[in-house]
Amino acid sequence: MDKRRIKEYALITVGTVIAAAAVYFLMVPSHVTVGSISGLAMVISHFIPLPISVITLIFNVVLLVVSFLLMGRDFGAKTVYGSLLLPAAMWVFEELFPDRQSFTGDQLLDVLCYVFVVSAGLAMLFVCNASSGGLDTVAKLLNKFLRMDLGQAISAVGICAALSSALVYDKKTVVLSVIGTYLNGVIVDHFVFGINLKRRVCILSSKMEEIRQFILYDLHSGATIYEAAGALSGEIRREIVVIVDKAEYAKLMDYVQKLDPAAFITVYAVNEVTYQPKRALVREEVSRQK
Repeated sequence: MDKRRIKEYALITVGTVIAAAAVYFLMVPSHVTVGSISGLAMVISHFIPLPISVITLIFNVVLLVVSFLLMGRDFGAKTVYGSLLLPAAMWVFEELFPDRQSFTGDQLLDVLCYVFVVSAGLAMLFVCNASSGGLDTVAKLLNKFLRMDLGQAISAVGICAALSSALVYDKKTVVLSVIGTYLNGVIVDHFVFGINLKRRVCILSSKMEEIRQFILYDLHSGATIYEAAGALSGEIRREIVVIVDKAEYAKLMDYVQKLDPAAFITVYAVNEVTYQPKRALVREEVSRQK
């Protein structure tokens, strides 16, 4: 297993444990079923004498088959890991902390804390092309086939589960469940976009060749070069455009500012890249040019 894969599974592990802790210590004591399989399992546990962790596992097994068939082997394998780890982590919490109490002592505060904590965990999973199973898998399916934002997809499927709380809880709990589900989707989008945020950097410089070499051989990234004409002078100059992540952006800006302090640079935020060459192919092409 390469370093990238190890890093991905480490992030999936952390994200899943965070999500499990949010469910067990915040959602379960509040009795608010913020849209999730775990929330739906809380409702079903009132009618079927099984632990929440077992009901969650049963739902996940069914949805895992769907994820393998429709989402591919990579997503399926990661989701298997996440969906098995989630109930396992909840079982550990059940054994270590059997007498769970409200974390804040207030139902509304429990819901707000849950939404922020679980959203952070889910964002880690989605960035790694994984999920913790359950309704997260359904949300990924909607994201892939209907091009819905992940947050919107989570809200859509989650509200259906949240409404099930009307079967066992009072009106206040149902309302909190629906509102919490909506907020969960909004905050997941915020976290995912923040993690995936890239920058489109456009550079006009007299040191264009050096900058091109740096992007190709040091950042191992691709770039596009355009010809641009000044509106006043009509002078033709070359502009290089590259899309980079946060770490690459810092390296690029530091290099350009030291190389050519007079360079003209514009930067745009990019939330989604629909096509990006694989870094391995870029490195291979660079090696051939060398």
